[in-house]
Amino acid sequence: MTYSAASGRYETMHYRHAGRLGLKLPAISLGLWQNFGGTRDYPSAFEILGAAFDAGITHFDLANNYGPPPGSAEELFGQVMARDFRPYRDEILVSTKAGYHMWEGPYGEWGSRKNLIASCDQSLKRLGLDYVDIFYSHRFDPNTPLEETMGALAHLVAQGKALYVGISNYPVEETRQAHAILKALGVPCVLHQPSYSMLNRWIENDSTIDACGELGIGMIAFSPLAQGILSGKYNTGDTEGARGTSNNPFLKAANIRPETLEAVGKLATIAKARGQTLPQLALAWVLRRKEMTSALIGVRTLAQLHDNLGALHNLDFSPEELAAIDAATAPGMMDGKPRWK
Repeated sequence: MTYSAASGRYETMHYRHAGRLGLKLPAISLGLWQNFGGTRDYPSAFEILGAAFDAGITHFDLANNYGPPPGSAEELFGQVMARDFRPYRDEILVSTKAGYHMWEGPYGEWGSRKNLIASCDQSLKRLGLDYVDIFYSHRFDPNTPLEETMGALAHLVAQGKALYVGISNYPVEETRQAHAILKALGVPCVLHQPSYSMLNRWIENDSTIDACGELGIGMIAFSPLAQGILSGKYNTGDTEGARGTSNNPFLKAANIRPETLEAVGKLATIAKARGQTLPQLALAWVLRRKEMTSALIGVRTLAQLHDNLGALHNLDFSPEELAAIDAATAPGMMDGKPRWK
């Protein structure tokens, strides 16, 4: 059956400007990290992707190494674009990134011009697209001059392979430097994509979020549920398919501290008092900041998608609620600051 997007898809979604630019993103974007790789069949993938677009999610976030295996998420999304989303290409934002390990040898990762331009070309082939809407430097490279990395991003815009460029996992000083270099080249830095959640506040602690607000860079948070910890599943034991029980190198169940789980329990009580689920509270909290353009969700099921979208019904917090969240999370904070190795 030919897909036809829902006629009312823009009626309930909130759209926010990326910093001071004209580009708008949905308040909730869909990321394809880990849940849309080679183990996901087309029907189950499109059930979620189609429902997301029908709900007004116009932004789909990828990277060259998303899978598993690496590259498979872009390949799957490329199939969706070709079969079902092609008539809606001009209504959809597709973003991808390069910087983490993708192929063997000295050019398969980090931030050299060679890596970024080759990676973008490979991503476009997997996606079956002439251009991506946003292309990111996925992580700061301490061994490559920022002038080279940012110059490569600007070159991709000049070639028409990317409409906008951004950075991900960059600390505050490198964020300022990247912005200045791109500005001198006549290319704005549209977005910064950091990890950010109630349990992971490194962008507040080192003032990255304040710098982005000052410079007019939009922000889009990944892991707003702290890789599933803020779903409450590790408190209930319902962890089938959870990242902490898989081979995920970024989250191991054994590394989830008792203090963190205790904090999650207190947050669940706050969420209930607000008439929200815990994931809805987590997403609303991330979106409370005016600097935050969008929050990236990563869902495995249609039910999770619908639950996450429910966060949009209550995005306001009282000072008392924010203070209670701070008190609940203080002992259970996670160290989420990006590292280069």
